[in-house]
Amino acid sequence: MTENDFVVPGDLVGTSEEYLPGSGTYEENGNIYADITGKIAINKKERAVYIEPAVHAPPVPREGDIVIGRVTDIKGSVALVELSRIKGHLDREIAGNTSAAIHISNVKDSYVQDLAQEFGYQDIVKARVIDTKNMRLSTVDKSLGVLTSMCSRCRVPLKFDNGKLKCPHCERRETRKLSSDYGKGII
Repeated sequence: MTENDFVVPGDLVGTSEEYLPGSGTYEENGNIYADITGKIAINKKERAVYIEPAVHAPPVPREGDIVIGRVTDIKGSVALVELSRIKGHLDREIAGNTSAAIHISNVKDSYVQDLAQEFGYQDIVKARVIDTKNMRLSTVDKSLGVLTSMCSRCRVPLKFDNGKLKCPHCERRETRKLSSDYGKGII
């Protein structure tokens, strides 16, 4: 194999006598193999061979990332959220576990008595990842919270009207922890 050759995982790219294994490669029994799909690159100064990826891996949520998800359940003091996208990577689905939780203490700066007053079933929320080990989210910032929501009675999208959410169908008024971007289609 030579520099710029296209390889797939498992292809032989060199030997440990010629090169050191770099990123995108692994060594086994003195041979160096491609670990990812891409082109072979050689650093002559370091005598290392590595693979320049041809495709980018799906994004994985990190602490501090802003994520978009759908509320799938509300259980006592926790809202369960199924994550779908990470801000900055809206064109790619999230890799790995997409289940997350918003604890009642991470909803807003003030006291929250009833989580069902802040989130509704199937609401689309924008939140910050605060813990990747347990996939915990926070909506404390003004820009974070519910982006779109449905009437809990007739399942029609709620409209923002004079500082409150109102159902255009049944006139029901509901409360949510709203994002400053509610109903704008902005992420």
